[in-house]
Amino acid sequence: MTTGKNYKIDAELFQEIVSEMSRVTMEANVVDFLPLMKWFGFKNTENKLGLIQMKRDKFVQNIIEEHRRIELEEGSVKEKSIFQVLLDLQREEPEYYSDQTIRNLLLVLIHGATHTTSVTLEWAFSQLLENPDILRRAQADIDTLLGKERLFDESDVVELPYLRCIVNETLRLHPAAPLLSPHLSSDECTIGGFNVPCGTILLVNAWDIQNNPETWQDAEKFKPERWEGFEGGKNRLNLFPFGWGRRACPGENLAIRVVGLALGSLIQCFDWDKVGKIDMNEDTGIITPKVQPLIAKCNLRPFVFNLVNFEHK
Repeated sequence: MTTGKNYKIDAELFQEIVSEMSRVTMEANVVDFLPLMKWFGFKNTENKLGLIQMKRDKFVQNIIEEHRRIELEEGSVKEKSIFQVLLDLQREEPEYYSDQTIRNLLLVLIHGATHTTSVTLEWAFSQLLENPDILRRAQADIDTLLGKERLFDESDVVELPYLRCIVNETLRLHPAAPLLSPHLSSDECTIGGFNVPCGTILLVNAWDIQNNPETWQDAEKFKPERWEGFEGGKNRLNLFPFGWGRRACPGENLAIRVVGLALGSLIQCFDWDKVGKIDMNEDTGIITPKVQPLIAKCNLRPFVFNLVNFEHK
């Protein structure tokens, strides 16, 4: 959608860059507490982040140059990716849409949607394998809706409230960004009885709010049914894995659809089993992946094999 092409190797490289940045940003940095120390050479974290930024810029610039080369060789295309739209805008307003501006816009899109989505899917399947009754119900709902005549697609997500409940419960227990994005107070204000000076960096602990036993019954348990009656929606102020208000993640609706589509497709097409004991411990970082990656066994369901063969004939 962003590039108009499947970049398997490049995607793996970018995932490595994202993971590296997540690790570095969680490192304790003495300069954050004593800014004066940067004049004594304590810039290790800053230098690491600078190198990561160079890697990211090079990664995106290579894709930009590839799209320019393709346009020169093949001309315009009917279905344009976001890359191509931005390159068109650059030709119209080159001073505003510089390569740096395009890189920044694309990094926001790619960075915000890759690691968070994969982490959410991994947590969802970990919980489903730990709760096989929930997995069986989700699969039965999909089979009832689609039968065995076609494969799951994006439009089916809104027709499956229980699947959406599973997504919501995953986001409650395991918000991909547990501290959301940092906010800066533009004026002096009072929050929860505390005086917050202008220019203060504020963090919201979404994980703690969404796992608070005073707010949620059986807060530590994976219970998608707690969302039934909301039509799979999240009509509660105490669930905000994408943030809240003007500064909320603009990709929330797309993320819900993508996670729902991927989850629904995997549930429909395969029968799943655990491989040994699943480690449900969370790792640290801006994003909260599992400490141990999920390993599971899947078997293609017979009717899916027939559908895939038919569609490729």
